[in-house]
Amino acid sequence: MTATDTATAPTGIRLHAPAPGWAREADVIVVGSGVAGLTAALRCAASGLRTVVVTKARLDDGSTRWAQGGIAAALGEGDTPEQHLDDTLVAGAGLCDEEAVRILVTEGPDAVRRLIATGAHFDTADSGEIELTREGGHHRRRIAHAGGDATGAEISRALVEAVRARGIETIENALVLDLLTDAEGRAAGVTLHVMGEGQHDGVGAVHARAVVLATGGMGQVFSATTNPPVSTGDGVALALRAGAEVSDLEFVQFHPTVLFLGADAEGQQPLVSEAVRGEGAHLVDADGTRFMVGQHELAELAPRDIVAKGITRRMLEHGTEHMYLDARHFGAEMWASRFPTILAACRTHGIDPVTEPIPVAPAAHYASGGIRTDRHGRTTVPGLYACGEVACTGVHGANRLASNSLLEGLVYAERIADDIARHTPARREPAPVAHPETPAHPLLPAEARLAVQRIMTEGAGVLRSAASLTRAAEALDAVHAAAREDLDEHGKTAEPGTDTWEASNLLCVARVLVAAALRREETRGCHWREDHADRDDEHWRRHLVVRLRPDRTLAVHPTETADFPPTRPPMTPPQEQ
Repeated sequence: MTATDTATAPTGIRLHAPAPGWAREADVIVVGSGVAGLTAALRCAASGLRTVVVTKARLDDGSTRWAQGGIAAALGEGDTPEQHLDDTLVAGAGLCDEEAVRILVTEGPDAVRRLIATGAHFDTADSGEIELTREGGHHRRRIAHAGGDATGAEISRALVEAVRARGIETIENALVLDLLTDAEGRAAGVTLHVMGEGQHDGVGAVHARAVVLATGGMGQVFSATTNPPVSTGDGVALALRAGAEVSDLEFVQFHPTVLFLGADAEGQQPLVSEAVRGEGAHLVDADGTRFMVGQHELAELAPRDIVAKGITRRMLEHGTEHMYLDARHFGAEMWASRFPTILAACRTHGIDPVTEPIPVAPAAHYASGGIRTDRHGRTTVPGLYACGEVACTGVHGANRLASNSLLEGLVYAERIADDIARHTPARREPAPVAHPETPAHPLLPAEARLAVQRIMTEGAGVLRSAASLTRAAEALDAVHAAAREDLDEHGKTAEPGTDTWEASNLLCVARVLVAAALRREETRGCHWREDHADRDDEHWRRHLVVRLRPDRTLAVHPTETADFPPTRPPMTPPQEQ
């Protein structure tokens, strides 16, 4: 790049926002502070790269700290990466990229050991060995856990402490807005809005030559989810506006056992970890019948999509809104020592799992799809990387295997950092950046968020059909058209701010999800079409890749499974000036 190069939003589509009032310089920007983001930041910083972490709330406020069950890796006696690979491929229902999974399971055990060396403390047996449990879809006990059911909180604690000890610069309470690129279309930084008082405030920018998106999921696109309030699909929406491809967004995993708080409950709901079933809890109906027995060889420990469907079918058959998880046989001591977080959450809501079954129902939990990446986390925009739940590496296929997500965040964050270190010389100042001032993307009013969530829950939830998805698509298009008409014809848009930016991001990812779900005319993994009840490998053993055109319409095209990783030449180091 030369000194006259400028940066813009590559498709001309960006959120309506004020021009940046401040700027920071870095070699690498990492957006997100979960296991993926902080691992990438630590590895980049260790390579001598000036690294800035941008996070939407506090450093420890992402989805990672809510993870209860644990992290899956072949660490136990008799277990092997090959067995872990087999379980992952089965759960992925024919859409996993086998090489991506092989990377995950072979590099995973050492990645966990490096996490332990960073300071994470996992539960151990009397022998001193890591204590392992079992979850759905796993044929071995290979789930390492911490604090009983507080694994994510412990991992988050260890990584946050390591980031602070290393002195990595962090910008908290900051919502990322849009990607900036140079004249060659390469990532050159991001714009962001800092909420509240601090060193920075309002809209600003961080300039760098590599941008890592680790922004987590998009569970808030549904009315009820296990995701924290910050999970509004910001990374996927940013990537789409930047011209990147996304894939497999129709495969949203609904966790089978979420504490049922009533049909009208909205927002983040308490999760009842799969590890509870791994330790022997039973799913029963109101009559006490174990309805998963006979539906799958693993019964309650079948892959999550199968258990969620089993619960939903039973609810429909009985005309009820929930089923029950019965673990009364654990006894008070086991509940208190092994699952203290879940025990406390249940009791907070007036349920004592020691003496009564827990009412449970499926709720939106994890996006198996996301920003399409290769096996080094590179997206289809040069210099833009993605890892963790925001990414689609090909590991999860049509349904994530339990506790593979934390491992994926670790393994692929390390691969991203290694790739950046190889191709990004440290301490080289980025070229000056000019920021576009004209808004091109209408903002939704804050209250539209609830409308989007209800549309998605009714039309694109656990059960889907052409009719329900068509209604959802039409309703979402109407929301989008109203906002676009206000901007294009009347020059008006909702006032820029966190609520309107989040609502706009949710609408963006909702439209992509529904378009892909409507196009995929089969049932596979966690995509369940009532009108196409069977898996169709002949026509649909492929991925749906979506791009956002400059005119703000969606381009959806299928690609063969074998062609999943986007092919592109490796990044070349920019020439020194």
